[in-house]
Amino acid sequence: MAADSRALMIDGAIRLLAQRGLQGASFTEVLAATGAPRGSIYHHFPGGKDELVAAAITSMGARTRATLDTVAGSPPVEVAGFFLGLWRELLVRSQFTAGCSVLAVTVATDSADLLGTAAGVFRDWREALTSLLERSGAQPGAAAGFAALLIASSEGAVVMSRASQSLEPFDVVAAQLLAQAAALPRA
Repeated sequence: MAADSRALMIDGAIRLLAQRGLQGASFTEVLAATGAPRGSIYHHFPGGKDELVAAAITSMGARTRATLDTVAGSPPVEVAGFFLGLWRELLVRSQFTAGCSVLAVTVATDSADLLGTAAGVFRDWREALTSLLERSGAQPGAAAGFAALLIASSEGAVVMSRASQSLEPFDVVAAQLLAQAAALPRA
């Protein structure tokens, strides 16, 4: 039961970070969203809110990484399309109310520890995408550069779509990225 409360709070924090940002993911908000018992907060996260937020973005990052592994061996355009599809689906499912919880923490925190955790998640995604692209035949340098471009561009496209409450900005950026993925130099 204790592990369930911890997991429940982490999942709730991921959702709140994606929808309301760092300021909207207080312990009170997490408890209200999850129904977890108040006493479990400091039992599971004695380091306070930063510990919960770090656990949430680490968990979200690991889940995304594991999901990316499902397209191992696919051509670069399919790898890119899959990654973009994750973000597009989030926009559609949330009706433009959610974005990336890692980005939300990055732009709102002044904690060096949380910035380091967020940087680690982005680095992990970049390494995973680079590896997938290289295994599909893309040149190593081109794969690494495109992986960074894919992450940065998709994050920006999500923000633009949330602001405009439309998929149009996301789809424009996605089309450009898919064209670039199809044209990546081969090893």
